[in-house]
Amino acid sequence: MSTQAKEKVVYVVHSIDTEGPLYESLEATFERLEKIFGLQIEPTSENLRKIQNQKLDLGGLEEQAARVVAPQLINYNDDYGKIRKMLERIGSKKFRNRMPDSYGSGWIYNWHCVDHVGYDVNPRKKDIGFHNIFDFYREFIRDTGAPDKIHWHFHPTHHRNISHLNVNTYLRDNKIFEILARRIIERNWFPSVNRAGFHVERPDSHWFLEQWMPFDLSNQAFPEEDEQADLIEGRFGDWRRSPDDWSIYRPSHDDYQVPGNCRRYIGRCLNVGTRMRCINEMEVRKAFDLADRQGTALMGFTNHDFRDMQADVELVQKLLSKAKSDYPDVKFKYCDAREAFNRVIFGDYNPPEKNILSGSLDQTKVAGQWKLTVEASENTFGPQPFLAVETKDGRFHHDNFDFQKHFRTWSYVFDEHTFPMDTVKNIGLGTNDERGFFHTLHF
Repeated sequence: MSTQAKEKVVYVVHSIDTEGPLYESLEATFERLEKIFGLQIEPTSENLRKIQNQKLDLGGLEEQAARVVAPQLINYNDDYGKIRKMLERIGSKKFRNRMPDSYGSGWIYNWHCVDHVGYDVNPRKKDIGFHNIFDFYREFIRDTGAPDKIHWHFHPTHHRNISHLNVNTYLRDNKIFEILARRIIERNWFPSVNRAGFHVERPDSHWFLEQWMPFDLSNQAFPEEDEQADLIEGRFGDWRRSPDDWSIYRPSHDDYQVPGNCRRYIGRCLNVGTRMRCINEMEVRKAFDLADRQGTALMGFTNHDFRDMQADVELVQKLLSKAKSDYPDVKFKYCDAREAFNRVIFGDYNPPEKNILSGSLDQTKVAGQWKLTVEASENTFGPQPFLAVETKDGRFHHDNFDFQKHFRTWSYVFDEHTFPMDTVKNIGLGTNDERGFFHTLHF
């Protein structure tokens, strides 16, 4: 009896840090150069062109400075009109299918949508508000019938509430809890694939993700010599100890960068079209080599929607074409991130046929007390579903359940110690199963 050899496949995952329009004034561009390199240069268009062409004496920093202000990096999509025009072009069937994958399918975008909220100072004119960017891309997918998916991206709040400054502390405030509560109650959605904001994870975000999100496409392990002055010693994306061979790993409890016994899976995701840790021909060949040896590989890369992404897609396709010619037995597939993780880790992709959550909300024998009971028909990814409560004063809250049977059954009492039922407007739950498919429940 003959047996059919298993296909060798590189799953190509384009995960976009989806942040909406971004504006930067000429003065702000030169301020960035001063903060990164200590260069004090008069902010003029002529000086900018000289820096871009390495025609201004910067004491040996000419090449690095030119990378920071390269035209493709500072020509921002600063309003939704420009983003729409880009999407009309790169989201068209003609562009998506300009170089089909090994299965004849076109390009897929993974839109990791952020909510810009909690800011008092917004010089980059980011779109402030809950769901704004999420809704924009959900509408784009719905109206065009695109095969794209929406995933998760989060920017913690700076302690001075300035929208464009990088931050590494998730739990400074309750913003992340409110965003998730609103996603469940107002949009019936819960995330399963994370892309770390600013590429940064630290112990608080590491442990938070362990509770809720099975897949994490954030590892940017890359040769240290590529780092620039403002990024040395692991600042804004420390993945120096992580695998750099495109393997997927479960992190250690005390160090998210090394393999351990945690639940979630971390994949590698390099940059494209920016100034550091960029995917290149060698890295693409490494992905094909891993698939050739082990059967599969997830090759992730990221950029931003506030820059034109056409050249980035074309570059990656060029690199894929080169690598494919040297690995004739290895196929490549454009892929949704969730599907790619499933196929590499579990060997298949089987969306669930039904909701694993069920529950009831009943009044107890205690006056004014109600009890919410929730059951899962199979183990959830994390120890408990995310409990979201909207109160009648318009606020959104999160709280912990009481555990009755780990990964299967939970309860929550509504009374004066939590939320009196007459103050509650909506109750929602969100969770992922062990394969990263989300399930919600509403009361």
